[in-house]
Parts: sequence; structure tokens; C-alpha cells
Amino acid sequence: MKIVVQVKLMPEAGQASALSATLLTVNEAANWVSDVAFERRVPREYELRKHTYAELKARGLGAQAAQHVIKKTREAYTTLKANIRAGNLGRPGSKRRVKAESKPIAFRTDSAQPYDDRCLSWQYDAGTVSIWTTAGRLKNVRFACSPGALKTLREHRKGESDLIERGGVFYLVAVCDIPEADQYEPGGFIGVDLGIANIATTSTGFRAAGRGLNRYRARQAGLRRKLQAKGTKSAKRLLKRRSRKEARHAANVNHVISKTIVATAERTGSGIALEDLTGIRSRVRHRKDQRTSLHSWSFHQLGQYIEYKAKRAGVPLVYVDPAYTSQQCSQCGHIDRRNRLSQPTFACRSCGTLMHADDNASHNIGHKGQTVWTAGRESRVPATP
Repeated sequence: MKIVVQVKLMPEAGQASALSATLLTVNEAANWVSDVAFERRVPREYELRKHTYAELKARGLGAQAAQHVIKKTREAYTTLKANIRAGNLGRPGSKRRVKAESKPIAFRTDSAQPYDDRCLSWQYDAGTVSIWTTAGRLKNVRFACSPGALKTLREHRKGESDLIERGGVFYLVAVCDIPEADQYEPGGFIGVDLGIANIATTSTGFRAAGRGLNRYRARQAGLRRKLQAKGTKSAKRLLKRRSRKEARHAANVNHVISKTIVATAERTGSGIALEDLTGIRSRVRHRKDQRTSLHSWSFHQLGQYIEYKAKRAGVPLVYVDPAYTSQQCSQCGHIDRRNRLSQPTFACRSCGTLMHADDNASHNIGHKGQTVWTAGRESRVPATP
């Protein structure tokens, strides 16, 4: 299982200038490579290298840096093609899709640059790295991270690391390959219903209310509007300082929720069943005043956190079809859209069961999870003698 560990670089003034200049140079080069790939319609990385490698070397890039610039450009076009094929950019002829297909991919001046072990080395005991830049090799660049992150880096770091810059601060994001724990045979499945009013509701009775996070987001949105309307230099500085604050807060909330769910499943010997909500934003239609809540709903991030924590703990996890989980009675199985009286209330018109709607949906998801797990297991029937 691959996870990423982020460490903060603490370079001296001269080192910081070299790192900033390096990111600027490699991303300008990536934009040029992107133009070449778009104009020539180069389908493969090898052909793109024939058209661009010599020029990248002439611009002062090292051999490995030039290869990584070409590779990340080609991967960007591969990702774009996959998104178009999956319909994530709309139907053929839609404004968003036409815009994406009609111009080369552009890289920001501070976009991440990948490094491999030939141009980046780690000194864990000293807490430093040696890294290639356009000004030469920088040695003894200090980094800082938690003891747990350092232990993970020391034992499991493998593959590339990305150099990124955020607000003048440099980070290295390293890939770590951690062995997955052996899965146990679950005694049942905990259904997890994801939502906006309640971020997560489980069939064990745990409910993470979304009221606090939604209010926080509303306050942040109001503050951004005021600062943007003011338009002064101090307001712009404050906006820049507060950028990504809401995302960090939401990520922390999702980490806490996912840790609680996985710990409960591990303690009770249960598996976890999640809804497969792929493409829900394009399927669901909401009023204009509800669109902000829908598009700021970080269900995908929460699902990813639950998934990788479950893998590390050996907790079985399955994804189920969310169809009718909010309309079906978890007691008798009767399906009727009128069973859902309101957002929080579920009342079965067949057997009269009355409960919180999210609790009912979580039980349905848990039942589906058990069915999916049973159907996916290997046959336990003894072999014919």
C-alpha cells in the first residue's frame, strides 16, 4: 500500500532562492514541452523525448530533471484523456470539455517537480536532504517532520518525492510503500452512510454531525466575500494567509472521523461497508443556494481516509451500490420514496418502523456490505473426493 509523507524543508536564504528558481525553470520547461506535445499530437513519452530532450538540456536541466519534466507532462495529458473518457469534463461539445481539449495543459510556476534517488538523497539521522537544483547540488538542507513520519520515511520510503512550494514554504512529499496487514474474516459489517447534514453515520450508532463544519465553511465564505470586496493590499495579504485553511480544517475533521470508524471496526472484528458515490455531483440536481454545500462535500476524501486506514489495520472494506438505501426499510425491506418523510425522519409505510433516516440507511448499507462480501469470497464447499 502506498501512502505519502509530507516534510517541511527549512532552507537557508540562498538555498530557498535556488529551490524557487529551480521550480520556476522546470515548470517553464514543462509548459514548453506541453506546447510541443499539443502541437505535434505526440502520443507516447518516448517520441516526446526525441522532440524535446536536447532543448531541455540546453536550458540547463540535468538529465534526470529533463526526463522528469517530460514524464510529468506526458502523465498530465494521460490524466486529461482519462478524465475525458470517463465523462468528468462533460459530454462531447460541452463548454468545459471543449475548453480542455482546445489548448495545451499549463503548469503553474510553483507546480510540483518529481525527484528520484539520483537527484535527491535523505540523511535521516541528521535531518537533512541533498537535492539537485539549477544552481547545483544543495547539501544539508534541513527538514522537519513528526517522529512518526520520520520513522515511516526511514523504514518504508520508496520511489519518487515531489518538491512543492506553498506560500513561500517548501515541502517534500515522499512516497512510502507500507505492507498491508492481513485481513481477518469479519463477523459482520458496519454500514457507513455519508452525507452533508451528518458527515458520517454508522450502523453502530456513531454519528458525526456536519453542523459545525458547515457553519465553519459558511463563516469562511462570508469572510472571503468581505475581503474580496474590500480589495486593499492588507485584505489581499489576509486572503493569501488564510488560503487552504478551510481545506486543512475539513481534512482534519475527516481524519478524526475515519480513525473512529476504523478503530470501532477493528475492535469489534467487523468489516466496513461504504457507498460508491462516484459521479454523484453530476447526477444530483440542487437549488442554486445548495450548490456550494454539494460541491464542498468532501465525501471522496473521507472515503480515501477510511480505505487506507482500514488497509493498514487489516479491516475488510467493501463498496456497495447506494441505490434505495434511503428509501428502503432496514427492518422489513419495503422500498417506497414516501418512507423518507424528511431529511432526518424515516417512517416505513409497510411495518411502521420509525427511526432516524441516516441510521436506517447505514443499516441498509451494512446489510449490502455483508452480501457483497459473501458473494466475493472463495467457495468454502469441500472439494469432491
